[in-house]
Amino acid sequence: MTCKQDAQTDLITLSSVGVRIAPVARGSVHTGNLYEMQATSAETNVLSVGAALGLSARVLTRFVAGSPIALWIRSDLRRRGIVCEGPDVPQGGPWGFRHQFNIADSGFGVRGPRVLNDRAGEVGLTLNPTDYDLHRLFQAEGCRVLHLSGLVAALSAQTAACCLVVARAAKAAGTKISFDLNYRASFWKGRETELRQVFLQIASMADILVGNEEDFQLALGIKGPAAGGRAIEDQAEGFRQMIRRAQAQYPGTSVFATTLREVVTANTHRWGALMLAENTWYAEPLRDIPVFDRIGGGDAFVGGLLYAMLRNWPAEQWLQFGWATGALTVASAYDYATPADEEQVWNAYTGDARVRR
Repeated sequence: MTCKQDAQTDLITLSSVGVRIAPVARGSVHTGNLYEMQATSAETNVLSVGAALGLSARVLTRFVAGSPIALWIRSDLRRRGIVCEGPDVPQGGPWGFRHQFNIADSGFGVRGPRVLNDRAGEVGLTLNPTDYDLHRLFQAEGCRVLHLSGLVAALSAQTAACCLVVARAAKAAGTKISFDLNYRASFWKGRETELRQVFLQIASMADILVGNEEDFQLALGIKGPAAGGRAIEDQAEGFRQMIRRAQAQYPGTSVFATTLREVVTANTHRWGALMLAENTWYAEPLRDIPVFDRIGGGDAFVGGLLYAMLRNWPAEQWLQFGWATGALTVASAYDYATPADEEQVWNAYTGDARVRR
């Protein structure tokens, strides 16, 4: 897959950015009294991989005017190499807008992770395409890949409409579109018909479609392996058939990818991936990986996949690099990856954890 070579920006995403707080030392939320905070969103987590390795990355969002949390988010994303673009919206008083809080328990051993999304009143629910100069971004300056997430598409009717407008502007300019389905049952409850239509429209414009084991089935209604029972390896053919059905439904899409995960304990997962690119299959068999915090591994997988594509590497390395950036992320206390260099990622892929002096 060839992306624009003369564009000023490598990656653009649309996102509602908030903060994530998690107890230190992998404590549980209901007993913790010391927390660490980071700027978070699935979409900026995707951008973090490429931004750390030298790609130009930009997030289109909204901020609460005068909010110290907004200032902190801007600072944290700037540190990660991500440019923010979007208006400051008046808070509207104590019961007005704010940035969402993601409160995370990483789990440990047999204690599984628990995540609470506190999103009432978040400013990102009001994302508006008129906030951004789409002609400048996609036509005049140019962008190689627009990345969209099902989390933003499902936030509100307004964010869904915004995703569609931005995607159409990117498509008209020849920008490649990446869509990570990111199905969340709590977002879809009572809105299944509405959101299915939105997701089908975005998917029809996508050049790259990504999901986990269930996203294709739940977000797009594409039949896949039955849940439960057999191990993922024993369902490999079922996943291939699912992706073939997606390919038949979306013939304009050139890359389909799915992550594969089996949870052994909160600290150990079996991690793999499958990709159909330009009608050729690539697979990463499940391997045991150590897990410090599982959140963000799927986003980093997409980030590594897109980075390798934008570097014009062979397709086989797209999946390898994505597998490794996902594995690196879950080995850290953060829900995003900022690899020091490409060598660190390839060392993770080969299992070389020797000290570098």
